[in-house]
Amino acid sequence: MKRFDDRTTANLDVALEAACRSLPNGGDQALRKKVAQRLLASVRRGKATLGVLSKIARTAFHEAARKER
Repeated sequence: MKRFDDRTTANLDVALEAACRSLPNGGDQALRKKVAQRLLASVRRGKATLGVLSKIARTAFHEAARKER
């Protein structure tokens, strides 16, 4: 697996945590994994700013949560 620089890693962590913060215990593993996969895909395409990752994480979270209902 490709390693990311410290800033990108921090941005990934912040975006994931912010998107899942409203759930008890930060959400279940399956939901977090779906969001994380979307975030990693974005970084691989060169979109790694905190703003972009936060937007992607929120969108992925809402889409995944909607599908679970």
